[in-house]
Amino acid sequence: MATNPGVMPAFLGPLVAVRAHAVELQGDPKKVPEELVGVGVKEHLGEVVELNAIEVIDSLAGEKKPLSAYFQSGKPVLLNLVYYECPMLCTMVLNGVSEGLKGLAWSVGKEFNVVTISINPNDTPAMARAKKENYLKDYAKSGHDLETARAGWSFLTAEESQVRKLASQLGFEYKYDEIQKQYAHSAVTFVLTPTGLISRYLYGITYEPKNLKLALLEASRGKIGSVFDRLLMFCYHYEPLARGYSLQAMKVMQLGAMFSMVLMGGYMMVFWTRQRKGRMK
Repeated sequence: MATNPGVMPAFLGPLVAVRAHAVELQGDPKKVPEELVGVGVKEHLGEVVELNAIEVIDSLAGEKKPLSAYFQSGKPVLLNLVYYECPMLCTMVLNGVSEGLKGLAWSVGKEFNVVTISINPNDTPAMARAKKENYLKDYAKSGHDLETARAGWSFLTAEESQVRKLASQLGFEYKYDEIQKQYAHSAVTFVLTPTGLISRYLYGITYEPKNLKLALLEASRGKIGSVFDRLLMFCYHYEPLARGYSLQAMKVMQLGAMFSMVLMGGYMMVFWTRQRKGRMK
């Protein structure tokens, strides 16, 4: 997606703030700038988000619905907390997710859903609709069905108390910077099971299709994808430090040994059957 030149000055504020802290941080490299105190992610893996207790505002009807309304399809969900007028990081995260999804053979709305919620209570359903259409049209250019994606990717708003409740349960810590007039937050995408259990945290502004696929497989408990896809889950393991999935040599060897045994067993079965038929003649 093209970057709007009109937002360029907004990039300068955070950069100037970071530069202003540079000299101060040289004396204490562990010191966190005041603007980022209380900002980050505390992982709550394995915990369940109270979907029925959190209300969001649907961008089409403009009416309040429980978050559970977007988890009724039985599909795993990629969830983003952003805000729609963010000049920098939110756009990078959404662009990264969109690019990663375009590289998947699976489609939004078919194998999985995406839920994007604004952390800014001043964002409106109209803003959410506009953002949704921009991303869906770009996503459809990769060959994915537009209407299926429209049903599967929801852009929502919510009252501040509801967003705070959801963010707290996800471990997503953010705050509003009065000087910069922007929200300070981390770049992260949450992967949830169909029942709202937090399955995985994916960090950064780029999302490899492989990592998205494996995270969705993991969240679906093997209910989506082919047999081969489920075998991939056996071979790959999530590495927290690397923030991604790595191939496990031991598991590959085990899988290879298992296939060898199956092939050998099949060969021996055919061999014994032929031998038996030969003796009966």
